[in-house]
Amino acid sequence: MIDLHCHLLPGIDDGPETLADALAMARLAVGNGITEAHVTPHLHVGRWDNDLAGIKKAVEAYRGELAAAAIPLKLGFGAEVRLAYEVLPLIEAGRVPFLGKWDGLDVLLLEMPHGHVPVGSDKFVGWLMNRGIRPMIAHPERNKEIMRDSAKLAPFVLAGCLVQLTAGAVAGEFGDECEARAIEFLANGWVTVLASDAHDVDTRPPSMTPGLEVARSILGSEAAQALVEGNPRRIVYGT
Repeated sequence: MIDLHCHLLPGIDDGPETLADALAMARLAVGNGITEAHVTPHLHVGRWDNDLAGIKKAVEAYRGELAAAAIPLKLGFGAEVRLAYEVLPLIEAGRVPFLGKWDGLDVLLLEMPHGHVPVGSDKFVGWLMNRGIRPMIAHPERNKEIMRDSAKLAPFVLAGCLVQLTAGAVAGEFGDECEARAIEFLANGWVTVLASDAHDVDTRPPSMTPGLEVARSILGSEAAQALVEGNPRRIVYGT
């Protein structure tokens, strides 16, 4: 499996604080069937001021530590970018990393605030699309406004956004409301990727299999597997 949304880098956001914790997460990921992880540190202007250069440097260091510890986890990176107009100058300056491409457009993992869908989000998405950037909406099933009204996600799907669900939410690990929305979005055919959104080894571990099993019961084995292998591979490698 390829995990396109996870927080494994030590000391860069709200993921693991130490290298030992980060390596423990990597070992657990491999043990859980994840062969490739694309780390997505938070890029939240004013809170986690990560950018392409800083993330790349941290990835190179962590990649070296994985090799030294003989942990067979292939590593790539992007960023989980908080939807805010302050990030637009960073995008224009080429300081925001993308996960890959989908139908010729760069894929940006885009996170909304947890409590609501900001006014003007449609214009933000339009700005990105006009510049050859396709947002992939991170864990919309956990957004409180979308939990209350699933139709709030529809305009983003119609605009061409990709959708990433948290595998744990599909498996019921984030509560009944999240689970119901996740299953609804799967049944609607709106979901592009399942990912772990791992932050630690205990409460938010790098695990995707339980959610994948639920997706299989809804979509069938082949379509569900595409969410953790085929579609992530297409984004990262174009194949």
